[in-house]
Amino acid sequence: MATFTATDGTEIYYKDWGTGQPVVFSHGWPLSADAWEDQMLFLSSRGYRCIAHDRRGHGRSGQPSNGNEMNSYADDLAALAAKLDLKDAIHVGHSTGGGEVARYIGRHGTKRVAKAVLIGAVPPVMLKSATNPNGTPMEAFDGIRAAVLADRSQFFKDLGAPFYGANRPGNKVSQGLRDSFWLQGMQAGFNAAFECIKAFSETDFTEDLKKFDVPTLILHGDDDQIVPIADSAMLSAKLVRDAQLKIYKGAPHGMCSTHKDQINADLLAFIKQGKVEAGMDASKKSAA
Repeated sequence: MATFTATDGTEIYYKDWGTGQPVVFSHGWPLSADAWEDQMLFLSSRGYRCIAHDRRGHGRSGQPSNGNEMNSYADDLAALAAKLDLKDAIHVGHSTGGGEVARYIGRHGTKRVAKAVLIGAVPPVMLKSATNPNGTPMEAFDGIRAAVLADRSQFFKDLGAPFYGANRPGNKVSQGLRDSFWLQGMQAGFNAAFECIKAFSETDFTEDLKKFDVPTLILHGDDDQIVPIADSAMLSAKLVRDAQLKIYKGAPHGMCSTHKDQINADLLAFIKQGKVEAGMDASKKSAA
């Protein structure tokens, strides 16, 4: 297995497929690098070097008792980029991974970054507060914590339904896909799975997003039951300078799997795209 050692000694596992311009993937909670295999296989076969790591505490990475928060996640990503001496990388983050990419840019800048992609991402901030009145109430996240503590195996089995939209009429989500979600979730350390809930729900990425100075694509499903679009992508698109926003009508949170062909095509087109038109109105770039 390919691994590197984080600054605190935690061993971090990563996949490294193909050659060419690097595309670095950051996964969502409670998953692992395996969640990106559809995108990695597609892009690595088209001349790109695809890299995805298991976040600390998740998948095949070490399970430390500390560092299960966004600053450490971002620093681990920076350590990976330094270990592999990545240049002109495209960073792609889904859900919690979108927060990881945002905090990475906020803490470490874009000297190694060419472009960024946020998919179903948690920024700017999920938690409802006086400054974020339309966010998700703390009670909802307390409920997730209680369910994880009570029976996380069953909770992950149940969570696969809204995650992929399997609870919607006419859905075509396979049991195999839901089983893969459960398997990846159960590979995470119990402490990391629990503590990451606070990390993805309470971290405010507003100032991180304001530091983006590279072309950025934001993809989100308008039927995302996990990270509602109105309180995430719609706000992030206003904070990131010249961000391109594309809305997938009817798409769920796990759209990298359910809409993988469209995601793959959009990623490839964005990677190949030249200079983003400055000042383009994000609302005009929204598409079905």
